Amino acid sequence: MIERYSDGGGSLAAAAYSRAVRRGVVVAVSGTAATGPDGSALHPGDTEKQTRVCFERALAGLAALGGSIDDVMRTRVLLHRDADPLGAVAVHKELFAGREPANTTWFVHGFIPEGVLVEVELDAVLEAE
Repeated sequence: MIERYSDGGGSLAAAAYSRAVRRGVVVAVSGTAATGPDGSALHPGDTEKQTRVCFERALAGLAALGGSIDDVMRTRVLLHRDADPLGAVAVHKELFAGREPANTTWFVHGFIPEGVLVEVELDAVLEAE
């Protein structure tokens, strides 16, 4: 059985994807940006604040499907070329210190919409029920 969660944010409906999808004990959380209800970037120019919002939303998607931060196996952080990597790293460390999931961080050319500096993804494996 596959479970899906949509928070209605971004282009989920327009592009036909879910914030998070669970199949069995595996949960994948889609790329999540810090955008407002109108789709515009929140906290323009502030990598740290955007990263915090991204992880809050991604972890909320995970929680909606029965997971928690302790279940996160891998994080992916995509940074706009103008982002401050130290701001993103500080938030990741604050959230995952003592948990240390696998991580990949990239610099990318840009995001849609303009003003987004960070996008995050999560993969998690839950305890078998």
